[in-house]
Amino acid sequence: MTKNRKLETELITCITEHKEQVYRLAYSYVKNQEDALDIVQEAIQKAFAAADSLKSHVAIKSWFYRIVVNTSLDFLRKHKKLTVMDDVTMEAITPGSEDAYTNIDLERALEDLPTMYRSVITLRYFEDLKIDEIADVLKENSSTIKTRLYQALKLLRIKMNDDTLVEVN
Repeated sequence: MTKNRKLETELITCITEHKEQVYRLAYSYVKNQEDALDIVQEAIQKAFAAADSLKSHVAIKSWFYRIVVNTSLDFLRKHKKLTVMDDVTMEAITPGSEDAYTNIDLERALEDLPTMYRSVITLRYFEDLKIDEIADVLKENSSTIKTRLYQALKLLRIKMNDDTLVEVN
């Protein structure tokens, strides 16, 4: 098997094994089913076009996740739109999945986070990536990711406490 054919096979395997996670990742940025599907499709095209640039086959998952994140961010920059996702839509796209947001306050708090923090939270807690994998996806060093994760959690705690205080009063 040639090197290019082997790489294509590994890329297809990666995409197939992680298709739901990749879709959810794109959806977490654009909050629209059609746009998320377009992003995933575009990311797959970009991955195959740039497959020769992949230096390590071990990092194929984080490399592909990085393409999805960058494609999602490009989409948001081009369209400058944010849509609020409702529970019905979320349940419709993830039937039987336990990742659906059950806490509306958490969903809103996540929406209010700056993109760099929301990306770290999404990749860590909803996609179960390790710190090093997140660093690969976001092209940052691990200590930066740890700092952003800490800051994002701190902001979420503050936001969630503020919301709780408002509800109590």
